[in-house]
Amino acid sequence: MDLTPIWLTLKLAGITTLVLLLIGLPLAYWLSKGRSFIKIILEAIITMPLVLPPSVLGFYLLMAFSPQHGIGGWLQKAFNVQLVFSFPGLVLASVIYSMPFMIGPIKSALQQLPVSLAQASYTLGKSEKQTFIHVLLPNIRASVLTAAILTFAHTLGEFGVVLMIGGNIPGVTRVASIAVYDSVENMDYHSANAYSLTLFCITFVMVVSVFVFNKYKAKSPLE
Repeated sequence: MDLTPIWLTLKLAGITTLVLLLIGLPLAYWLSKGRSFIKIILEAIITMPLVLPPSVLGFYLLMAFSPQHGIGGWLQKAFNVQLVFSFPGLVLASVIYSMPFMIGPIKSALQQLPVSLAQASYTLGKSEKQTFIHVLLPNIRASVLTAAILTFAHTLGEFGVVLMIGGNIPGVTRVASIAVYDSVENMDYHSANAYSLTLFCITFVMVVSVFVFNKYKAKSPLE
């Protein structure tokens, strides 16, 4: 079995999770504070990957990233950057596709925190940024970890979106899910089983770790 698709998948999932942590934490905090029409629309857009067929989302991203259209055309002309059939394009598509798995749990956890926590911090002279980093985040660390693991695991199993955006270029965009499909198409069931079993084991261990961690936190006397 060629391990390149496995390592490429882990690399894609790792970068996607890191990017979404940097984007998702402040965005989830902003969405958790109050309601407005703009926030409702933004939440709906973020949630769409959960209900849209991956092929539909992949098609529109393909159009947007294409050198002949939208963002892709502008990047191609201004910076000579190509998103379609490239690893950076896969990362951007994965960030969009996995965003609800990161933002949803964090936003819900923030909304469940007592308002008195933030108010007490403000009373002590802490800024909103300091309150978020030093008071709110430590109280939702379990939810942040869960969101990060779910995002990583979800990215591991992406197929439709990565196929539309990245195609099947060995060493560049041929991630494990594409390798499984390609192996089945070539009736190489041994390789397909090897890739599938590897992905299954990695994902299973990560999901179990979430349940174990949450159960441990629930029993902790400090909670």
